[in-house]
Amino acid sequence: MIADRNIIVGITGASGALYAVRFLKALFEKNFHVELIISEYGERLLQEEVGFDCRNETAISFIERTYCISSGKEAAVVKHDFHDLAAQIASGSCITDGMVVIPCSMKSLAGIALGLSRNLIERAADVTLKEKRPLIVVPRETPLNLIHIRNMAAIAEAGGVILPAMPAFYQKPRNICDLADFITGKILNILKIEHNLFNAWK
Repeated sequence: MIADRNIIVGITGASGALYAVRFLKALFEKNFHVELIISEYGERLLQEEVGFDCRNETAISFIERTYCISSGKEAAVVKHDFHDLAAQIASGSCITDGMVVIPCSMKSLAGIALGLSRNLIERAADVTLKEKRPLIVVPRETPLNLIHIRNMAAIAEAGGVILPAMPAFYQKPRNICDLADFITGKILNILKIEHNLFNAWK
């Protein structure tokens, strides 16, 4: 049974696992149902960068333990096999509120831009675009070459949003989590989800 507030989250092997964790934290606190897809390299980066072993611990339990919080009572996660192209979210008949790929490697970005659908992240992104639902891609790479830029342009032309992991500093961040929360807040803005992760520019 798909919840009323349902977001697909894809995590790939680009450095920046903290962005994904802080975004999931915000969704859990707001009682979202999350359809979670993690690539093999995404699993490796989560382990190496934030200590999350997603094969032996759930995302909700990791975030509750790490940040000493209780997620919303209605929050739930369905973790999908990265290669399961028969998953419910691989079909446009599965209604969601959109998809966020965070962080997004250049390999995954290229696959989405070309509509390859080789794995569930690429397929779910393709479905999100064809069904005219919000697709937000958070690339984490620097510098960018022309191939990267052209792939980003292709996704934008297809209706996706390119939201680079470029935190601002006008909110006077106190720590690295504040920087990651700025990106989370920007994503929530596009999804029209209220938050207090940072104050609007004045």
